[in-house]
Amino acid sequence: MDYQKTHPWIRFSIDLRQCGYRLWLTLGEIASKIEHLSGAALRPDVAVELNKIYLTKGARATTAIEGNTLSEEQVKLAVEGKLDLPASQRYLQVEVENILDLCNEEVQSLLTDEGKHHPGLCVGLMKRYNVGVLKGLELSEGTVPGEIREHSVVVGNIYRGPLAQDCEFLLNKLCEWLNGADFKAPDAALQVPLALVKAIVAHVYFAWIHPFGDGNGRTARLLEFHILLANGVPMPAAHLLSDHYNLTRSQYYRELAKASASGGDLIPFITYALQGFLDGIREQIRRVREQQLIVAWENYVHGRFREFRPSKTHKRRRDLVLELSRHEWVEVAKIELLTPQIAREYAAAGDRMIQRDLNELAKLRLIERRHGKVMTRKYLIQAFLPARVKDKVAMSKKPNV
Repeated sequence: MDYQKTHPWIRFSIDLRQCGYRLWLTLGEIASKIEHLSGAALRPDVAVELNKIYLTKGARATTAIEGNTLSEEQVKLAVEGKLDLPASQRYLQVEVENILDLCNEEVQSLLTDEGKHHPGLCVGLMKRYNVGVLKGLELSEGTVPGEIREHSVVVGNIYRGPLAQDCEFLLNKLCEWLNGADFKAPDAALQVPLALVKAIVAHVYFAWIHPFGDGNGRTARLLEFHILLANGVPMPAAHLLSDHYNLTRSQYYRELAKASASGGDLIPFITYALQGFLDGIREQIRRVREQQLIVAWENYVHGRFREFRPSKTHKRRRDLVLELSRHEWVEVAKIELLTPQIAREYAAAGDRMIQRDLNELAKLRLIERRHGKVMTRKYLIQAFLPARVKDKVAMSKKPNV
């Protein structure tokens, strides 16, 4: 085949034994965090919001790399079905909506029995993604969505793809390799780590082959998304690679170029991609933990007030401490300004009632008071922090005076 002479780095092999220990440690931490994220208990409304946030980031990232200029806020409106751009910018909206539709279709497919028993990657799937990516867009002459290109391509005036007549063969060879023994996990513990490597490798090889007239980058990132979802990676985390590539776009292109220039050594690109994924999933775990702490604190506050006979006074104090929980240190003089409801509660009674309520909340050990400011003691529910660490947490939130 001609590609063996023109693109010798496309060799459909990878020796993971060459990976350094740091890469395996990274994969181990990622696998642990994916298990943590998968089992996280969240209120349904919070889970929906987090899914929306990362769907927005993923769709924006995979289109922004290709030059789409919509902001994250505009893409969020598209996720909510509220974006309405003028005719001159309509194509930007279509590009994003195509990615959103494909991501949502992928999630729905994997929830069905058909999706759960998907035979693996195939050329037909890649062609279907490309059709979806290019749907409704104006295309250059000779580009047909979902059909292998019949012309040569040069990417970024630097990288020339394989000859058109080799592309169909190369895609079939890629699918055969990705579905083969090299990426079969010997046990369940290695399924996610190997799926991550497989997704990244699929992305790079697809970008090297560049089989379609347009939309190759977006199609490659959808393949990554598909592989991660199909192997149990939670939907928010499955968008992290695209977001990482977009945030580090210059390095992304440098790493792709280095991979081919090195003769096909993918370990540096895999290392680069996994570090970005790890940073992203650490942030997701932080967000999830933050939400879980909010729920645990609210339950703790409600539990403390169940010790008393229900009354307007106790309800007012409970509502006050829950509102204070949304802030760090709050000046006592500004408590009445926190919400309209609090303003109404204290409008007639004035400062004395506020002081009495704060004194009682302090006795219940729900708040701290310093220098005319108050803060809730949310850190109390971090059960496994040693006492001295909790003290440091409290001191780190010391008010500015």
